[in-house]
Amino acid sequence: MKYILIIMISLLFSKLNAQPNCYAFKYYGDTLQYKACKMVEKIDDKYYQFSREFQEAYDRAIEVCPYFAYGYKEKSVAYLKSGDFINWKILMDKAVHYNKEDNLGYRGWCRYQFFKDYKGAIVDFEELEKLVKDIGYSANGDYHLQIAKAICYSALGKKEKAIEIIKRQLSQKDYPPGWFDYYQLGVTYFEIKDYSNAMKAFQKQSEIHPLAENLYYISKVYMMLNNSQESEKNRKQAIELYKQGNYMKDGYTHHFNKVYFSEIDNN
Repeated sequence: MKYILIIMISLLFSKLNAQPNCYAFKYYGDTLQYKACKMVEKIDDKYYQFSREFQEAYDRAIEVCPYFAYGYKEKSVAYLKSGDFINWKILMDKAVHYNKEDNLGYRGWCRYQFFKDYKGAIVDFEELEKLVKDIGYSANGDYHLQIAKAICYSALGKKEKAIEIIKRQLSQKDYPPGWFDYYQLGVTYFEIKDYSNAMKAFQKQSEIHPLAENLYYISKVYMMLNNSQESEKNRKQAIELYKQGNYMKDGYTHHFNKVYFSEIDNN
C-alpha cells in the first residue's frame, strides 16, 4: 500500500506540474517565453490537442518566442498520437534543442515506447544524466527512466548491464520500486538462467504489485527446477489473475516482456 500511495502522489505531482510556471520565465527576465507561456496558459483546458484552435494557439506563441520549447513539445503530442512520427520528431527535436533538461527524458521515453529505438533512447537518457541528478519518470509513470534505460539494454542483448542498472536504481535511498521493476529484473535474470535470483525478484514483485505475467514466470522457474506441481499451480493462478484484470496494460503500446493470455493458457 505504501508503494501505491507514493507512486500515485508522484504521478499527481507530475500531472499538476506539466504546464510550466509562466512567472518563472518572468522572474529570470525571459519576457518572450513569459509572454508565449501566458498565451497558452489555459489552452489545454479549452481545446483538444488535435483541434485547429489548439495548434494555432501554440503556433502564435512560437511566433512570439521561437525558442519556446514547451510549445514545440505540446504541438508534437498530436502528431505522435496520430502516427505522424516524422512531424513529431521534427517538433520534439526543436523542443530538445531549446531545453534539453525538460525534454530529453520525454523524447527518450517515446523513442523506446513507440519506436523501439533502443539505442536512440539510451543516448537521450545518458545525455540527460550529464545534466541532472535524477532523470525522472516515463511520461505514463510506469517506470523510472533508469529502469527504462535498463530495458533498452536488455532489448539489445546486454542483460548483465540491464541487471546492474535495475539493481542500482532499486538500491537508491528513498526510491519506491515501480509497478514493474522487480518483474523486469526477474525476467532478465531468467533469461541468463539465474533462476535463484529470478525467483527472488518475482517474489518481491508479488509483494508490491501482483501480476499474471509474474506468476507465469514463477511457473517457468519451477519448471526449470523440475518441480512440475508448483509450476502448474502458479500457472493456474496466473490464469485467474489474468481473468481478474491483473496483468500488464498500456493504452498505446505493449509492455516489454508482456505475456499474453494465450501463452499462459496453452502451456
